[in-house]
Amino acid sequence: MDDEGHEFKIEVASEGHVQFSELISTAMEESAKTRGTGIGKRPPEVIANHMREGNALIAFHRDGRWAGFCYMAVFNNGKFVSNSGLIVSSEFREHGLAKILKKRLFDRCRRRYPEASIIGITTSVAVMKINTALGFYPTVFAEMSTDEKFWKGCEMCANHDILKRTNRKFCLCTAMRYDPEKTVTPCSGATGTY
Repeated sequence: MDDEGHEFKIEVASEGHVQFSELISTAMEESAKTRGTGIGKRPPEVIANHMREGNALIAFHRDGRWAGFCYMAVFNNGKFVSNSGLIVSSEFREHGLAKILKKRLFDRCRRRYPEASIIGITTSVAVMKINTALGFYPTVFAEMSTDEKFWKGCEMCANHDILKRTNRKFCLCTAMRYDPEKTVTPCSGATGTY
């Protein structure tokens, strides 16, 4: 069990976890189909690269089954860090794992990039609630990263045509941002080094 009493072990992903990249990619795609919105599919090689770079967290149930994943990506020379790719295995939803992963990734971003704005876009009400509890606020797309690499992640989303048609001004997603100069974090959530 982890330090919050849940039956999950959360680790910084590495080369040893690359074997799960196909499973994670498939879970993201299936979740997007089920919801009908959001989640741009991440190819297994993209997920594997985040693991190799030490920019991802991976969760396992105490019995060893894969349970969840998320990653961070840096844009505009460290001015922005995104929290992306949050996915929890369907069998472990409703256990609070998404909240734990988001808090741990947020804390990791704050430690590694204390002056960066942390950003994310989502259609998930649950993710919006978690982000809000961490100090994120909804914002306009113009407050997001201008780095083309950031927007490339949207290209595999079913709703990309909306974003493209509106010149990145509107989409079905809600843009959210944590600005360390404007926001006081109500709860940091996790302790320890990850």
